[in-house]
Amino acid sequence: MDFGVVMELSGIQKHRSLYVPELPPCLQGSNVQVEFGEAIAVSDPTDALSIQRSFPLTYGQPLIHLSNSISNNSSKGTTAQVIKDLPAIRVGIVFCGRQSPGGHNVICGLRDAIKSHNPKSTLIGFCGGTEGLFSKKTIEITEDIVSTYRNQGGYDMLGRTKDQIRTKEQVKSALDACQALKLDGLVIIGGVLSNTDAAQLAETFASAKCLTKVIGVPVTLYGDLKNQFVEANVGFDSICKVNSQLISNLCTDALSAEKYYYFIRLMGRRASHVALECTLQSHPNMVILSEEIAASNLTLFDITKRICDAVQARAEEDKYHGVILLPEGLIESIPEVHTLLQEILALHKKGVPVDSISAQLSPWASALFEFLPPYIKVQLLLSPESDDSAQLSQIETEKLLAQLVETEMNKRTQNGTYTGKKFSSISHFFGYQARGSLPSKFDCDYAYVLGHVSYHLLDAGVNGYMATVTNLKDPVSRWCCGGAPFTAMMAVKRLHGPGVSPIGKPSIHPAAVDLRGKPYKMLIQEAESFLMDDVYRNPGPIQFEGTGSEIKPISLCVEDQDYMGRVKELQNYLDMVRMMVKPGCSQEVLKAAVSSMSSVVNVLSIMSVPSKGQASL
Repeated sequence: MDFGVVMELSGIQKHRSLYVPELPPCLQGSNVQVEFGEAIAVSDPTDALSIQRSFPLTYGQPLIHLSNSISNNSSKGTTAQVIKDLPAIRVGIVFCGRQSPGGHNVICGLRDAIKSHNPKSTLIGFCGGTEGLFSKKTIEITEDIVSTYRNQGGYDMLGRTKDQIRTKEQVKSALDACQALKLDGLVIIGGVLSNTDAAQLAETFASAKCLTKVIGVPVTLYGDLKNQFVEANVGFDSICKVNSQLISNLCTDALSAEKYYYFIRLMGRRASHVALECTLQSHPNMVILSEEIAASNLTLFDITKRICDAVQARAEEDKYHGVILLPEGLIESIPEVHTLLQEILALHKKGVPVDSISAQLSPWASALFEFLPPYIKVQLLLSPESDDSAQLSQIETEKLLAQLVETEMNKRTQNGTYTGKKFSSISHFFGYQARGSLPSKFDCDYAYVLGHVSYHLLDAGVNGYMATVTNLKDPVSRWCCGGAPFTAMMAVKRLHGPGVSPIGKPSIHPAAVDLRGKPYKMLIQEAESFLMDDVYRNPGPIQFEGTGSEIKPISLCVEDQDYMGRVKELQNYLDMVRMMVKPGCSQEVLKAAVSSMSSVVNVLSIMSVPSKGQASL
């Protein structure tokens, strides 16, 4: 495959290639200020020692803010350098992970940034993902290439293959490539696993005294790379908009024909963010989230019964149609199926041939396996992914549930508990239809800004950071930019099970849907209406201009985040207290300060007790 070729663009693609994404004020001009805050702790103090031992050279680094106001340097809690006349640098960039709309704009933003600050700087793209990194297969990202792929979907500028940099051989190959190419920086575009790999790469580079600095960019269609520093992922908005239109079209079709139930499986391996967001946008009759099933320990029978009860309730209202959404990771969250998959994985690792696995299952797992339809059996036995998960995109959970529901509804008909029309279903998997779509305006802007942020982090000489942008629900003019260390986003999962080490490796873990969060509460409030009233909503296709072009993910807009902004606000308050309560101040001021700070410390001490609610596998 040829990479970086000038493509033939359609009219809308040409129009999109001319769009110049916005930049927030902190990135405009040449006086970009890099502020270094205090060292960051991990969210759970009990993980700190393990993470520090694994990442001794990149642990405990400070939070970074970018600004364009030199006066901000007056605070004593930060140090800063002003970026003005910048030296030429050589930067490599690689797609590491599944393609997500907007990925190209990270490259465009990075190149625009390095060229605007020094035209002699060079951006080198690794062709074919991490395989291209290991084999030093590169192209220079030129203006012609950038102009062709600006605001375009897919990853075809550079392509991708395997999405990991994990083994000693792979890490060494990446190190050798960066040293041979004399790179000042390496930017890795990807999700949870890719950025965990980037963290290890940064630590290894530091240990080897390699001059290449590693920066990660949160780009993943799953939307599960979320934490206090990362509010959203590039591509999530576009994926949800495209899928929501497709879902809405089927909602309208179901309402028109009034005889089919559509079972739709959406992307979402470890978390159900896509399914939740699409539900809030399109209002299907029902959605079953993996997190709900895991939290309630619902079995396959429980899920089937829940859907059947909904079908029966709608039939009593003379409604024989509906739309039901499922995340692809649902099958793995069902307790008995999860146990079965773990046994299959263990047998795969022992080298047991696929044809012999079913015969070596435990009696209980074997009974479940034999109960499942033949096509599901074949799909469960597929070789695991690189992260040891099942090939969830290949397991037709939607077809399985539709079949189980039909069987149960037929039983209810036979025993007289259901007297409605015969249940009919159609199954769909929306897994690849949206991955190559033109990115939304939000994703274009967000990715482009992250490209600029990546450049300023590299020029500041930091290593082992993720580029961050917060305050995303507000206009671009109010976005806050900076960087957070990979290690600050890590946790150590306590694992349970036979033959499993009690403590896992420090990693950046996917964020599950928060069942106490505002987006989920919105869903719960509307669930009954969605189920019974057919309040279908069609958001239409992605809009790039005019009405609808500024719409952002509902789940992003209802959450009150801006963690990075609040950290800076707290620092400002602490500095103000230091200024007002100096030796020599009045007795009354000192007493008030001591009393207030004592109360704050007491409250924070209670709130900071580490929780042990870490996920178990």
